[in-house]
Amino acid sequence: MSAEEYMRKPEWLKIKLNTNKNYTGLKKLMRENRLHTVCEEARCPNIHECWGTRKTATFMILGDICTRGCRFCAVKTGKPTELDWQEPERVARSVEIMGLRHCVITAVARDDLADGGAAVFAETIRAIRRRVPTCTVEVLPSDMKGDYDSLKTLMDAEPDIFNHNIETVRRLTKRVRARATYDRSLELLRRVKELSPNTPTKSSMMLGLGETKEEVLEAMDDLLANQVDILTLGQYLQPTKKHLKVERYVHPDEFAEFKEIALKKGFKHCEAGPLVRSSYHADEQVNEAALRRRLMAEWKKLDEAK
Repeated sequence: MSAEEYMRKPEWLKIKLNTNKNYTGLKKLMRENRLHTVCEEARCPNIHECWGTRKTATFMILGDICTRGCRFCAVKTGKPTELDWQEPERVARSVEIMGLRHCVITAVARDDLADGGAAVFAETIRAIRRRVPTCTVEVLPSDMKGDYDSLKTLMDAEPDIFNHNIETVRRLTKRVRARATYDRSLELLRRVKELSPNTPTKSSMMLGLGETKEEVLEAMDDLLANQVDILTLGQYLQPTKKHLKVERYVHPDEFAEFKEIALKKGFKHCEAGPLVRSSYHADEQVNEAALRRRLMAEWKKLDEAK
């Protein structure tokens, strides 16, 4: 597709900007604490809703330079800097200042690290729990090169939701993702359930990259076969002209149909829509055990305040 043929976005993809004081305040907080968010780095279309209205954010740890160059992603690629072991505490402090009830921790892929950054993920979870025990925590790591000792390091910190995205259907994986495989991602999600059977697992796919309906349904079945509980489906949006082009814009009615199918197939929760992203309304997806832990922490906080 030439620049002249660049596909125009349909009406349903128009975004209402909201730069209120919540949005500007969160942006200022992130800069003051030298923190990165996937909301900004990946140019998420929901940033104004989440920052401006829901007052939520997805923190991106381990720096802002990824060791992989996936053809759908706008995050910078290159050689990362050294680890910042003060970052977990800065994230936790920001969660406390923001008064979050749920936060998502993701990261660039760090293939340069033996554990893929698992230890920093774990320390970030623990730092948040120390400062804000009422906040539930979701993690969204890379596949850590399939190193399951690293996965155990992360899971020992007991995240409330484990999220890892297959991103697309099997046939398109090699073209869309760098150094990642469809089956390794499925295996990672399955291993989480072996380590922690009660932790909800979650995955996401982008539509509009040339996949067929049959391939999407096959991917749903593959995720369910590996005990994935939650599915999110959204429209792929080309971040720059250097990235993969959009093959088509999927109509909201098709997303609604996919959501209905996903729930009938057995997913416990599904978010599907043109602007849905992996962390969209993540606070609504924690399980009963996580909600009970949050409630107990809130009661303890109230007792201590008496």
